[in-house]
Amino acid sequence: MIGQLTKFERQTAMLILLALSGVGLAMAIAGRDDPFGVHGVLVLLYALAGIIFVISGFFDPEPGDDRFDRYNDDPTKAGIVLAMIWAAFALFVGDWVAWLLVNPNLTFDAAWSSFGRIRPVHTTGIIFGFGGNALIATSFYVMQRTSRARLPDQLSPLFVIFGYNLFCLLAVTGYFMGVTQSREYAEPEWYADIWLVVVWVVYFLVYLRTLARRKEPHIYVANWYFLAFILVVAMLHIVNNLAVPTSLARVKSYSLFSGVQDAMTEWWYGHNAVAFFLTAGFLGMMYYFLPKRAGRPIYSYRMSIISFWGITFFYMWAGSHHLHYTALPQWVQTLGMTFSLMLLIPSWVSAGNALMTLNGAWDKVRDDATLRFMMVAAVFYGLSTFEGSFMAIRPVNALSHYTDWTVGHVHAGALGWVAMITFGSFYALVPWIWKRDGMYSWKLVEVHFWLALAGTVIYVFAMWNSGIVQGLMWRTYNDSGTLAYSFVDSLVAMRPYYIARAVGGLSFLIGALVGCYNIWMTIRTSSHAAGEFMGDLPDPVLARTPALQAGE
Repeated sequence: MIGQLTKFERQTAMLILLALSGVGLAMAIAGRDDPFGVHGVLVLLYALAGIIFVISGFFDPEPGDDRFDRYNDDPTKAGIVLAMIWAAFALFVGDWVAWLLVNPNLTFDAAWSSFGRIRPVHTTGIIFGFGGNALIATSFYVMQRTSRARLPDQLSPLFVIFGYNLFCLLAVTGYFMGVTQSREYAEPEWYADIWLVVVWVVYFLVYLRTLARRKEPHIYVANWYFLAFILVVAMLHIVNNLAVPTSLARVKSYSLFSGVQDAMTEWWYGHNAVAFFLTAGFLGMMYYFLPKRAGRPIYSYRMSIISFWGITFFYMWAGSHHLHYTALPQWVQTLGMTFSLMLLIPSWVSAGNALMTLNGAWDKVRDDATLRFMMVAAVFYGLSTFEGSFMAIRPVNALSHYTDWTVGHVHAGALGWVAMITFGSFYALVPWIWKRDGMYSWKLVEVHFWLALAGTVIYVFAMWNSGIVQGLMWRTYNDSGTLAYSFVDSLVAMRPYYIARAVGGLSFLIGALVGCYNIWMTIRTSSHAAGEFMGDLPDPVLARTPALQAGE
């Protein structure tokens, strides 16, 4: 990896790492009695590890000009490995959280292991650690193939990958220490937010620079979704995290928003994080890897464009449906509900487009577990988007909100859609970039598929049942007009469902560990050949362009 850097890039990397180590040292000294200092030590160690890594290949020969004849897949390889590490870690913590709700004594009397601390560790580890690395890795791969252009340089993509993981590390360790801005998805420290802005701007520039150098005149739709994901997430992150630190040597900060404005800003962020991080980015993944694996062009390019603009516009207005029956103005609540219902159209267009792409390839779905991962992901995407629109309706929301039904809905999307499309894409991608005929064991891919599907179904059905029971118990009155059940009564009723949820999560975790082993063995037994040659012909997924669909 270092051998692919030019002398100038190696020197630049050393300067960046030395500057980062200096920042870490200053943080460690200034925040001796605060988690700020702990993070300073962590940044220092991270930078020193990077310096050692760069020095190990600092005096290697300059890479030859023949590198420009190949795609740069090193960032993608690093992203896949890091994504699977985060998946194993965060799924383990998530199942621990599930068992903690069955038996609260599993904290081991340690503050760092309390529910309030490890729950955001799970969500951040999965969404940003696993999901973010998967999106960055696959977007670099897809962008190069569909543009027939190499990444503009070797250093900036590696900076994006490893800089992003430093952010994730700071966030997760901060939660263990009880540091959070107490917002949805448990936003991390102010200095970690600033670092992520720097990394994300570089990511955006890498993407634009590659597209500007493309040899393929048409910008394939997957890149539309990836670009929307990058651009809108940057906007959401900056606005939602506007805060004033109490000190430049302390982690504590105060949001610039308060009251109902804070709630509205938070759910504008929270729901659009779902829209553009957990939907648009993974739709970009689906629009490339599903047709590529099926050996068929996307069913309708026009449908994909309609879906893109519908999702991009409608999602922006939907966040207020989380604030029904609150101090938020009624018209804003109604606006969010209305746009949430309208979202069903572009969402189902994407799900339908994916499933209809498989027409004529269902025999492959039957025999190929990798393609089955992607097919099931499209089904769960359609299911989750229907459920989300349904739950936004005010009377339904009165029953479902603040109950486990919402938890079930979220995990139908997270496990059934996001994780399934990611695992399917990885199983297709790993043999391609590590130059293997296939995965180390296709039987293990089958095992992973059925464990993941079983775990998802058990989890979601348990939470659906739990949520409806909760909602009904909380709104049942006796003849005297008082509540028929106490809150403790509802907790007792939930226990069997919580056990089922934990079992489902354990099944999904075991499947992910099987996937980690399979991917690792595939990498170990690969030829470690150089990157794929940049051919003159466009990628097969580009076979159906708008010009070829005039009669569609």
